[in-house]
Amino acid sequence: MKRLLALAVAALVGGAVLTASPATAAPAPELSRESSGLAGTGTGYWHAVGSQLVDATGAPVRMTGINWFGAETGNYSPHGLWSRNYKDMLDQMASLGYNTLRLPYSNQLFDAGSKPTSIDAVQNPDLQGLSGLQVLDKIIAYAGTKGMRVLLDRHRPDSGAQSPLWYTSAYSESRWISDWTMLAQHYQGNPTVIGADLHNEPHSIQGGGGACWGCGDTATDWRLAAERAGNAVLAANPDWLIVVEGVDCVSGTGDPQCGWWGGNLSGARQFPVRLSEPDKLVYSAHEYATSVFAQPWFSDPAFPANLPALWDHFFGYLQKQNVAPVLLGEFGSTLADPRDKTWLQELMKYAGTGATGMSFTYWSWNPNSGDTGGILNDDWTTVNQAKQAILQPYLIPPVGGGGTTDPPPAVSCAVTYHVDNSWQGGFVASVTLKNTGTSPLKNWALGWTEPSGTQITSGWNATVAQTGQQATAKAPTWAPDLAAGASVAIGFQATGASGGTPTGFAVGATSCTS
Repeated sequence: MKRLLALAVAALVGGAVLTASPATAAPAPELSRESSGLAGTGTGYWHAVGSQLVDATGAPVRMTGINWFGAETGNYSPHGLWSRNYKDMLDQMASLGYNTLRLPYSNQLFDAGSKPTSIDAVQNPDLQGLSGLQVLDKIIAYAGTKGMRVLLDRHRPDSGAQSPLWYTSAYSESRWISDWTMLAQHYQGNPTVIGADLHNEPHSIQGGGGACWGCGDTATDWRLAAERAGNAVLAANPDWLIVVEGVDCVSGTGDPQCGWWGGNLSGARQFPVRLSEPDKLVYSAHEYATSVFAQPWFSDPAFPANLPALWDHFFGYLQKQNVAPVLLGEFGSTLADPRDKTWLQELMKYAGTGATGMSFTYWSWNPNSGDTGGILNDDWTTVNQAKQAILQPYLIPPVGGGGTTDPPPAVSCAVTYHVDNSWQGGFVASVTLKNTGTSPLKNWALGWTEPSGTQITSGWNATVAQTGQQATAKAPTWAPDLAAGASVAIGFQATGASGGTPTGFAVGATSCTS
C-alpha cells in the first residue's frame, strides 16, 4: 500500500549529503500539568501551544497511534472485516497501547454507487447494509468508548490510486473541500474525531509537474491549497486540528532537496501554512525504511548517525524550534533489511517518550500492506512481536472514553514445546498452550517464530499455518475458548531439522512463559 519515491526524484537526490546542523531547540511551552508522562488522550478537543499538543484543560497529549486502511479502496471499508469483528480489532489496538486511529478514506466513498464490500456478516452483523460513512460512524463510535481518538485522512480522490495533487479531473478541489466540510459538520460535537489530514502524500511527477511548496501557483502549490481547505474546515468546525503533510521535493532549502512523498516540510520555514486558527495547525511527515525504497542516506557510511540531522532538515525543526506540532503520520517496515530495525529504533528515539514527544501513527495495522506488512500477522489476529517490541516503550495507552465497554481481561499464558518424532528432513512436534490467567481466552490465537529452514506442512487441534518464519495456531471452531487453567495440545508436522527451537510464543501482544 505504500508508495515508492519516483526514480526521477531519487535521481534528483543523487548522492547528496546533508550538511545542516541539528536545529536548536526553543524553550518548551509552559504547560498546566507537570507530568510529561500523563497517560491517555486527555479531555475534550485538542490545540497546540507552540509545538506541544494539549487538551481542553491545557494538559499535554500525544498521538501514539496506528493506521487502519481500506476505506480508501474499492472495499469502501477498513480491511480485515472479512476476518474479524471491528470491535475486536479496536479492543486489540487499545490493549496494545495505540491511542489514536488514523482512518484513510477516498472521496469516492461518498458517491451514491459506492457500497462497502468484503464485510463478513457473521463477524459484523451490525455493519450489514450500511453506507461507507455509516461504517466509519460505527468504528468511530466504538473507538470513542475505548478512549481512542480518530484522525480522518483523505487518502485518495478515487478508490483506485493516489494523486500527486489534491484534485483530479473526476474529483475537483471544490469537491475535496465540500467533502471535508461535510465531515467536519457531521462529526461536530464528537471529540473522538480530533481532526483532518487534508491530503495524503502530495508529490511531484516524474518529468515535471505535480505538487510544489511555496511556488505560488494556485493550481499546484500545496501550501496554498492546504490553507484554503483548512480554513474552510475550521469555519465549519473550529474544534478540529488541521493536519498538513509535506511534499517530496523543495528546492532552495538545503540538501537533500527530495525525500519521501509527503515527507518534506523544509519549505514551511519560509512559507508556513497560515490558518484562521493558528493553534489548530499540525504539520505531518511520512518516513520509511530502505526496504521501501533505497534512499541514499541508508547507504551513507555515517548511517545511522546521519539520521537525526536528516530528520531535522525535513520536519524536526518545526517541533524543536517550537513552531508547531509534528505528526509522523506514516512510517513502517517489514524489517526485512537489518537496517530497517536500526532505522525504526532511531526514529522512535528521535520522536521521544512521554506526552511531550512527537506524535505518530504507525503504518499499518493491516498485514496486507505490500511494502511494510502490519502490526498484525497475515492471520489478521496475532501480533508481529518484533515490530511491537520496538514501538511499545513509546505508546501511551488510551484511558477512559465515553462508553461503558469493559476492558478486555488480562491475558496470561504458558507454553511447552516438544519434538514427538523425527526423521531425516522432517519431524512431528507438539505445542501445549496453558491459560494461566483467571478469565477464558476467547477465540485464542497463538503465534511464534519457527527456526530458519523449518516449514510447517500440517497441524491438528488448531488451525495451524506458517508464513515466512511466522507460525500461528488459531482456536478450532469446535472449541473457540480456552478456560482459565485449561490447556490445549497443538500438533504439527514440518519439514526441516528438528533440532531448532521455536521462539516468541505469544497470545496477542502477551508473551507466554515457557
